[in-house]
Amino acid sequence: MNQARIAIIGGGISGLYAAYLLQSQGISDYVLLEARERLGGRALSVGLVSTGTAPPDQTNRFDLGPSWFWPDSQPQLDRLVTELCLERFAQPVQGDMLIERIPGVKPARTKGYFSSPASVRLLGGMTALVDALAFRVNPDNLRIGRTVRLIHTSEQHLHVECEHADGIRESWTVEQVLLAAPPRLLAQDVEFLPRLPPSVAQRWRNTSTWMAPHAKYIAVFESAFWSQSGLSGHARSALGPLVEIHDASSPGGHAALFGFIGIPAHTRKVVPDKQLKELCRAQLVRVFGPKAGEPMAEFLKDWAQDHLTAVAQDLLDAGEPSISVEATVDSFPWMGRLIGIGSEWSPQFPGYIEGAIEAAALGVRLMLEKKRLPPSTIRPSI
Repeated sequence: MNQARIAIIGGGISGLYAAYLLQSQGISDYVLLEARERLGGRALSVGLVSTGTAPPDQTNRFDLGPSWFWPDSQPQLDRLVTELCLERFAQPVQGDMLIERIPGVKPARTKGYFSSPASVRLLGGMTALVDALAFRVNPDNLRIGRTVRLIHTSEQHLHVECEHADGIRESWTVEQVLLAAPPRLLAQDVEFLPRLPPSVAQRWRNTSTWMAPHAKYIAVFESAFWSQSGLSGHARSALGPLVEIHDASSPGGHAALFGFIGIPAHTRKVVPDKQLKELCRAQLVRVFGPKAGEPMAEFLKDWAQDHLTAVAQDLLDAGEPSISVEATVDSFPWMGRLIGIGSEWSPQFPGYIEGAIEAAALGVRLMLEKKRLPPSTIRPSI
């Protein structure tokens, strides 16, 4: 039986940030358990394959999960990005946009618009934030490939049981658990003994998981040929399969376009990835011309088919951030022992990266207050 003071369930940005906050306060007696074989959760950046012994090129990483944040309205994340010395850049928006409405009719060209507040991206994608946080925590405390199956209580402790990919079981005895995974996923996949109050379990099941029903497609090109025609790379379509397209290029790297796929999740389930990519390529040709039909690389991520993100109910939801759910279970024997810190638990920004930062900071602070651990208050500015 392994022992730690705190277990963090989930190695996405909220879980990693909680670990970062604990270590910054001198608390090292924790374990982070992540079901995937990688850290980051729904933050996923993919890159072009490097040649020879060249290190991965951060200018050629593209986001299949969240891409943007808004410094003017999301100050906690903005401060963290500065603190971690990450490089940000403005989303490319210069040029006209295209609107595709009628089959067989050339897309209408219209003046583009600027996001207000302005949106920015990270050089290296959102995985740069994941990597920076992971670099600053003790790697011995991070356990990937551990799927939590059971959390049960005893008089003094919580017992967390997880399973490796090969079926081997691993148990941890802890005092408190920080839940850094979507409430709906926890309600489905983790057995709580004794059972959670029915009202709590129902609220968790009713909480939509951000991005869960969505899919993104990315096409990478040698250059941004659309900008040579005075286009921004932004397009809207009533025909699909992509309903919204944006420039996904990074400074100094290859050019790229990405789009949100508008085909419902339950329909995508029976469409092979190869066919879906072909449909997306054909649409890019309709909208941007022949050059768009010859990408040097393509990426597709259907989050609805990711069993560590989505449940069956998510295939029916719109996937919009919902009203945040209460972060604690205020009934015996769970009182003060379970605290939700995933993005969906954020009071102000449920579903966003800013929400993951906010919920983790609030949850860690609440945990320290309840347990009266020796370190001082967690980062009041964050």
